[in-house]
Amino acid sequence: MWTVHGHGESSTSESEYQHALEVVFDAENIHRRKSSLVHSDAALLAQEKTERRKDTACFVHQLLERERQIKKSGDSTVLKDTLDDRKQDKDHAGNGTTTHSRLLTKKQLSDMAWGVRELSKELGSIRLKLKVQTVFLLTKAHDEELIGFTRRVAEWLLSTERPTRYTVYVENTLEHNHKFDAKGLLGQDPSSEGRLKYWTNELCAKHPHTFDFVVTLGGDGTVLYASWLFQRIVPPVLSFALGSLGFLTKFDYDDFETTLSRAFSDGITISLRLRFEGTVMRSQRGERKVGKDLVEELSGVESDNDHTHKPDGSYEILNDIVVDRGPNPTMSAIEIFGDDEHFTTVQADGICVATPTGSTAYNLAAGGSLCHPENPVILVTAICAHTLSFRPIILPDTIVLRVGVPYDARTSSWASFDGRERVELQPGDYVTISASRYPFANVLPRGRRSEDWVNSISRTLNWNSRQRQKGFKEWGEKVKEV
Repeated sequence: MWTVHGHGESSTSESEYQHALEVVFDAENIHRRKSSLVHSDAALLAQEKTERRKDTACFVHQLLERERQIKKSGDSTVLKDTLDDRKQDKDHAGNGTTTHSRLLTKKQLSDMAWGVRELSKELGSIRLKLKVQTVFLLTKAHDEELIGFTRRVAEWLLSTERPTRYTVYVENTLEHNHKFDAKGLLGQDPSSEGRLKYWTNELCAKHPHTFDFVVTLGGDGTVLYASWLFQRIVPPVLSFALGSLGFLTKFDYDDFETTLSRAFSDGITISLRLRFEGTVMRSQRGERKVGKDLVEELSGVESDNDHTHKPDGSYEILNDIVVDRGPNPTMSAIEIFGDDEHFTTVQADGICVATPTGSTAYNLAAGGSLCHPENPVILVTAICAHTLSFRPIILPDTIVLRVGVPYDARTSSWASFDGRERVELQPGDYVTISASRYPFANVLPRGRRSEDWVNSISRTLNWNSRQRQKGFKEWGEKVKEV
């Protein structure tokens, strides 16, 4: 259950809370590119035409808007109940309809991005009180020290001293791990039987609503793994710093009992981190042929019966999407499109398209700009461009980017999504990149959010670290004239 403190109070049923942090938008208008509408199952396309969504809003908006509904009756922005829509979104395997952000018109994408930004600002000034019953623990299962830390947290959560009988999920590989010692943990307290369970990747993908709260123990890579596991709905994620840097890990593990107790009893402050939706689009032209032009295909108008490309997998990412030369010894030729326009052709080792959160990762190493995570932007940085004139650019998050391999490229390129799921792009293939309808809910410590980010880059990167210039020494007294 959610309770909002700061702008009034409101609550929802548990079944509704399980579908939190999902942006619902109108899928009524088709996208500019007809290829993006090609579904692998024709039945899904027919079903999608009969089920339309009318509101551009996130579930948590309902908590913030109810007070406004009373004051502004008849306002056209009043939210309707979207519970039925969320029921069809439960099935990650494709038995329900899923409208991707790449399918949106310019106005729809802008409305969705604006809705997420508005919500993120609201969440920065309130505390959300959760009725937590199921806690998801995530750590590096191959790190012996971190496994011991995870066991301590699990033991504390399962203890009968807690006011709530929590159900704790840990990775299935820990069930028979001697360091975690699940049997010994259950033997200490018989009441824990049935409350210690094990998650799998499939459970996270298909049933994310099973978990009320996520706790990570590790570094930023562990937080990225949490984002990867929850490709759609993301429960609030609280991260304890046990890694190397710590841009996303805001809490000290030594105080985990106090931190978790306060989070569950007093509420939490959430920052919604922008994620990207990346979709691989495969060319339907067959083998590479002389005369084919990717710029003409993506900038031109498709006929109704001639779709040039077909989607082949979508991924929600928190850091960046990289298209590079992979194992090829020569540099990549890459075409970049924004909406329907051809931006430029890049000859480089690759292109890094980063979220504001990912600005401190590969984007930084490639010479890109640091960017506050609340900025609604897309950062595009070339990796070792073979030119003196290419400079990193920052684009609004309302643009649908396309990064493709031209038909006359000498070699293929490779795309990676948050450093995972490496996919080869043959000549004619491209990747669409757009703002995701599923933001990442990151739990913040109490305090000023901007200061927290500046402190993190100063602490981890020694940003603008320099010995202070000394001032001039004034004469203590005038020299006496002789």
